[in-house]
Amino acid sequence: MTSGQSTVQRWVVFGAAGMLGQDMVDAARAAGHEVTGLRRSDVDITDASAVLDAVAGHDVVVNCAGWTAVDDAETHEPEAFAANATGPAHLARAAAASGARLVHVSTDYVFDGVATEPYAEDAPVDPRSAYGRTKAAGEWAVRALAPDALVVRTAWLYGAGGKCFPKTIARVAGERDRLSVVDDQTGQPTWTADLADLVVRLLAAGAPGGLYHGTSSGRVTWHGFAREVVAAAGLTTPVDPTTSAAYQLPAPRPTFSVLGHDRFREVGVEPIGDWADRWKTAAPVVLA
Repeated sequence: MTSGQSTVQRWVVFGAAGMLGQDMVDAARAAGHEVTGLRRSDVDITDASAVLDAVAGHDVVVNCAGWTAVDDAETHEPEAFAANATGPAHLARAAAASGARLVHVSTDYVFDGVATEPYAEDAPVDPRSAYGRTKAAGEWAVRALAPDALVVRTAWLYGAGGKCFPKTIARVAGERDRLSVVDDQTGQPTWTADLADLVVRLLAAGAPGGLYHGTSSGRVTWHGFAREVVAAAGLTTPVDPTTSAAYQLPAPRPTFSVLGHDRFREVGVEPIGDWADRWKTAAPVVLA
């Protein structure tokens, strides 16, 4: 997959220190753009004035920042709301004021997580957790304040630049005789480098504002993915299936996180591709 654009643009990426943010900065620079990467210590996105100043003079604004601690959000919903809804609202206002295009990264947690077929981009949102509620509020704010913004939902992210499921599984598989991983949650493992490339390609194609699903295609359970990770790590540790009931967590997890990609056909952009094929390419990079 390639990405490119004939016109050099000035990009600003919020949340640039995160796993996705790092790859987003790299992908935009690889496409020839001038990129400013901002960390939380550089700009607090809940500070409207600071956001306005940071966005000024840029052509593209990408929001990879936010509260991602799903369980902690259950007891800190106001703080999660500030990061996931108030902050994006400030970014949307600032982007609209400066004439920049905004890309806002969202999540499958805005859905109820109990479907049996892939969620379409226009499927009704029905979050079941505090985290999901705050992310749904952020989507609404962005779409209301910056109609040309791209809201890109993703799920099951992994990457080289942060803590993620494959790294954890590979490490633990090297320490234990066998593993137990849930087999009743289904999703689409997605490499952050692929998502970053997709964002670049969407903007290069002049994709209209609205909702997009930035995940790999296909589907697998966490247990199935864990087995692929163990194999990619060159290990033979057995991986046993278990159920979500074995883990008591504050926030409910979606049992079905598979997202549909019909919108890409409408805008003429190639989707990311099958999760298993992409994992084969990503594994040496992520597990290095």
